[in-house]
Amino acid sequence: MAAAEITIVVIEDDSNIADLLDMYLRREGYRVFLCASGEDGLDTIRDRAPQLVILDVGLPGAVDGLEVCRRLRGAESPVAVLMLTARDTEIDRVLGLEMGADDYVTKPFSPREIVARVKAILRRTAAPPPERPPVITVGPVEVDLGRREARANGEPVALATREFDLLAYLADHQGLALSRRQLLDGVWGDGWIGDDRTVDVHVRQLRRKLGDGFPLETVWGIGYRLG
Repeated sequence: MAAAEITIVVIEDDSNIADLLDMYLRREGYRVFLCASGEDGLDTIRDRAPQLVILDVGLPGAVDGLEVCRRLRGAESPVAVLMLTARDTEIDRVLGLEMGADDYVTKPFSPREIVARVKAILRRTAAPPPERPPVITVGPVEVDLGRREARANGEPVALATREFDLLAYLADHQGLALSRRQLLDGVWGDGWIGDDRTVDVHVRQLRRKLGDGFPLETVWGIGYRLG
């Protein structure tokens, strides 16, 4: 998809940060819409159907960034979410990831880093290469790579973008014990600067959503194995 066909909604109450992101993203050719509150952001997402949302955690009012993300995932929205946070604590990162954020950046940040993260997320959410098998079956779970859909016992399961990416990578390597670093490199990319706990959070979400029959095992001292 060309940049001009991609819509990004920025939900940020600091006008200086919002304007800076707007300038850099438009320079790359993206369509950008700015919102200063969670309520306005949700309305704009509904009206504009963006491919990506840049979301500040610390929005004013009752609908902060975490609540926006929770509502998006509760509505099974496939939109990718990049969170911005001024609070560099593990609990904030874990909460954002558990609610379905695809990535996070801590303030202060370089706008060039944001652009690079946006491009990486959009590449990951593009259609998978045609040479990969369209559907991989693992126990009661089907991983439909073409439709980017997971089904447990025949029923669709709503997964966040990065949750599906991790599931697809594990399914592609069925039976292999993969370290957290291998999973980070394979799913998040070798430029990922977060910590290994990110993998654990997403594994926990996959197990919860896909049910007890999902054969994802912990390999102590190494990482995880599917199947």
